[in-house]
Amino acid sequence: MNLESILVIFAASVAELWVAIPLGLVMKINPIIIATVSAAGAIFAAVCVTLLGDNLRTRLLKWKYDDEEALKKTRLYNVWNKYGVIGLGLLSPLIFGAPLGAAVGIALGARKNGLLLWMSIGIIIWSIGLTVAGSMGLLALEKTLAK
Repeated sequence: MNLESILVIFAASVAELWVAIPLGLVMKINPIIIATVSAAGAIFAAVCVTLLGDNLRTRLLKWKYDDEEALKKTRLYNVWNKYGVIGLGLLSPLIFGAPLGAAVGIALGARKNGLLLWMSIGIIIWSIGLTVAGSMGLLALEKTLAK
């Protein structure tokens, strides 16, 4: 394991958590380091998008919906009202990816602090879960091939 490997995992997780974890496993990096670095990269991406959020929200509303009222008539907005920032924060790292999930939250009017808190919790949970699942899968595969 070297610094370049860790930077590759971090950069991959900024783009997509689903890419970073298998990449780290293929590079034979310690799973604890994979989960930690990939979570840090995804959280970094969510923070960057959230900090740029106000400008992003204004542009997205003008581009896609013309105004706030058109946004409120969409199915996405109805789902948002049902599950809110907690549901988005816990599910978006897996479904959309952290940057897109943060952008969706900002576009729907989430408060930045709450969005970052729940996005971070979701990212950490999925980083640990996916790393454990990937590691266990590789161990099972190696054990099967060794027989």
